[in-house]
Amino acid sequence: MSEKAYGSGYFGEWIEDAFGLPAYRYTCDQESDPKARTPVHAAWRSPTDHTHQIGNDRLVAAASNYGYVQVRQDEGSPKFLNDYGPAHGQYGGGFGYLTDGERVLGTLYPNGAETFERIFGMGYLRKTVSQGPYTVDQVIFAPFGDDPLLISQVTVTNRGDRRADLWWVEYWGCQAYQFSYRATMMAYGRRDLGAAAGLRRELARFAHRFEPIPGRAGLFETKRFLGRTLSDRLRWGAVQLALSTVLRRAFGGPVRRPVREASLEDLSPPPTFLASLDAPADGLSSDGRAFFGPGGAAQPAGVRRPLDGNLGCTGPESALLLERRLSLAPGESRTLYLAYGYLPDGFSLEDLLARYRVDLPSLWERSCTAWRGDGLRLTVPEEPWVERELAWHNYYLRSNLTFDSFFGEHILSQGHVYQYLIGFQGAARDPLQHALPFIFSQPWIVREVLRYTLKEVQPDGSLPYGIVGHGMRMPVVFNPSDLELWLLWLASEYVLATRDTAFLEETVPTYPVYGRRAGRATVRELLERCFRHLTEVTGVGAHGLLRLSNGDWNDNAVVGNVPREAHAEVRRQAESVLNAAMAGYVLEHYGRLLAYTGDEALAAEARRRAEAQRKAVQAQWVGRWFRRAWLTPELGWLGEDPMWLEPQPWALISGAALPEQARELVRAIDELVRRPSPIGAMLQSGAVKGMESPLGVLTNAGVWPSINGTLIWALAGQDGRLAWDEWRKNSLACHAEAYPEVWYGIWSGPDAYNSALSAYPGQTYFEEARTEGTVERGGDMLPGLSWTDWPVMNMHPHAWQLYTVPKLLGVEFTPEGVSLAPSLPLVRYRFSSPLLGLWREGHRYEGWYAPAAAGRWRIALRLPPQEAAAVTRVEVNGLTVEPLRDGDGAIAFSGESRPGEPLRWVAEGGA
Repeated sequence: MSEKAYGSGYFGEWIEDAFGLPAYRYTCDQESDPKARTPVHAAWRSPTDHTHQIGNDRLVAAASNYGYVQVRQDEGSPKFLNDYGPAHGQYGGGFGYLTDGERVLGTLYPNGAETFERIFGMGYLRKTVSQGPYTVDQVIFAPFGDDPLLISQVTVTNRGDRRADLWWVEYWGCQAYQFSYRATMMAYGRRDLGAAAGLRRELARFAHRFEPIPGRAGLFETKRFLGRTLSDRLRWGAVQLALSTVLRRAFGGPVRRPVREASLEDLSPPPTFLASLDAPADGLSSDGRAFFGPGGAAQPAGVRRPLDGNLGCTGPESALLLERRLSLAPGESRTLYLAYGYLPDGFSLEDLLARYRVDLPSLWERSCTAWRGDGLRLTVPEEPWVERELAWHNYYLRSNLTFDSFFGEHILSQGHVYQYLIGFQGAARDPLQHALPFIFSQPWIVREVLRYTLKEVQPDGSLPYGIVGHGMRMPVVFNPSDLELWLLWLASEYVLATRDTAFLEETVPTYPVYGRRAGRATVRELLERCFRHLTEVTGVGAHGLLRLSNGDWNDNAVVGNVPREAHAEVRRQAESVLNAAMAGYVLEHYGRLLAYTGDEALAAEARRRAEAQRKAVQAQWVGRWFRRAWLTPELGWLGEDPMWLEPQPWALISGAALPEQARELVRAIDELVRRPSPIGAMLQSGAVKGMESPLGVLTNAGVWPSINGTLIWALAGQDGRLAWDEWRKNSLACHAEAYPEVWYGIWSGPDAYNSALSAYPGQTYFEEARTEGTVERGGDMLPGLSWTDWPVMNMHPHAWQLYTVPKLLGVEFTPEGVSLAPSLPLVRYRFSSPLLGLWREGHRYEGWYAPAAAGRWRIALRLPPQEAAAVTRVEVNGLTVEPLRDGDGAIAFSGESRPGEPLRWVAEGGA
């Protein structure tokens, strides 16, 4: 047996599929292998259920190693269109059964198959199942683009020696499962967040109506809300009452709809459909109860007889069932094509299906080919897994896009337990981080995320923590002080990189978006409003640092760390070294944007405030690192011992750290939080007294990709060898090598891993009592909810590994052009993206810059002195030019670009 590819882990292996794309062949028998079990709450998932993400620009599907698929759509409010709850007769969808009337071969694992291969691919789940004379190869894929459907491509092969008359029955559920935050609040009142799963099924009851699609093409399903029961209303009323007392601490206050368009749940979900694309259906039914019977999905009672044609089932037993008949000669194969999806406003079922009836055999290939050409890439000949990993990260990040119909924009939710279990899109900083890599490849995504966020801006310039349901501000105790910084950063980076200055003059509606209370302002005006809120409302404290409120990036800096009775005083007095260090860079960058677009007065103010924050940070040096935060005179400083990592990278990035401080800080980071951890730096160098979570878990010295992304960037400006090592440590491949028996972390992961200080390193947070009493209970922070209950599909491990690649190359966008300071300790690599490229081959550097607007741009190439001195020739747009040597040793040259015609350059010299 050949050796598995680097980073494959225990549960399968990385392969290259037929389209030249990375894919993961999952080989574990999770039913019998104890290594497949994860400590979870049964209300949320099975301990052996391992999830892969399928998606496009419109929907996200969660594909299980058991072979079922659940489709998430966000119009109306985030939800699964097809619930998975076997105890309730709901099985998700995306699987089917082949039968000749005697034998039955299903694509739900394991289903008695002799062989069952599963491949997690870019945009697809492939299941190849064999038994007796038959093989079924089913591919469920999301077509590349913005259409609200999945394609089920089913190839049936008769390997027997006689003709076979067969039929295929495909199943998709139609019971919506809403990510209801109302249910979360009600469950919190019970001190069992796991109860939210059941409450979500109780609170959104619908009657279903089915009709055949013309030409017997399939089934079309609509829903009608049945209303709240008296019990539902009484329970919700009790929660609202409690919000004014005990639950106010958790949720901040009562829940009010700002406009009639907003709601906590979608009471008018979009229609769904299951259609046959290549030929009419031979049978239809909506009676899931009769089809599955007492045997359930493992042994459906009705599979050996044709579907009954009953479309009159309207209750929870309803389903979308479609039958296709086929007769195969010995050795013959035939492929069936089906489409499952939903119909949001603006889509026509007839037109949608017509688009996918063209050239059916190439549908999957065309989709995969589009993924192959998408995103940014880094090729390192000595480490081929790097290119694989970046292609995979780009796929996972982009395929997480959904469309929010309240704001009318696409959004990159953080996902993970936050979206799928707790039920909110947030915090507001998270989509702004996730959009950063798309500056280089898909700027339309950046604009939509920015517009979405700008539409949330309040009259005072603040941003809400998160969004729940359909346009509802999230009721929550957290009031972080850093959110405006992330908006200012992304907007500045986007405009300076792409030169899309017209975006600043776009007018957008502001929250609540609809009705008389909605405002309208330009992007430029809203950015200034947020700047004013940050600098004048949040403001600075006694030490000149931006204030903390009750949290910044770290929700647990105050809540979960400081005694509750001190919260009010902390909110009045506390200051954040993290915010200040970040502001030292972000406000400087915002000043560059303002200067570039002609607002010199505001630019000068932004730069002055940035410098003031850098000076305030410098005063917090304690010998080897910077403090973390000031709380109150009674509570004092955080971060004098142990070191807190969060502010340290920003102190380096912003230039707040003086040169000798920077050298010592890098040594301290490497010694105390980097070297002890094989999967990236730890959040602290030791235990934080009073933190709710166990040591090495979450914000008590866990490992956070979103913080380590800033560390990679910071180290790139100090020590390229350490920066590259940190990037590698934060990769999926490195996690799989260090902890091969932890399934999450191989193809996707959570927002935080347990560090080497934890009793369970490489895993993520769970209630440690769930290890069947082998350890003492360790921090039941959210009763009934663990990160292991949905430990994948968080976007931070994907987004930051992408965005830090150009930072390893020292990419900084300036009013004049681009500064490059490549620090990768490699002599050969190729970074490519639609916006910018940089290739190195020994002493030859080659690159391009392709902003959206025509112009003349200055390229400043900063190389180590010996390499810079060796450069003897510079070529710009095919012409040899005389380079300038800046005072800091940069090689500077200028050239023009136009849309479709990048500025291209070469700098090379001898050995």
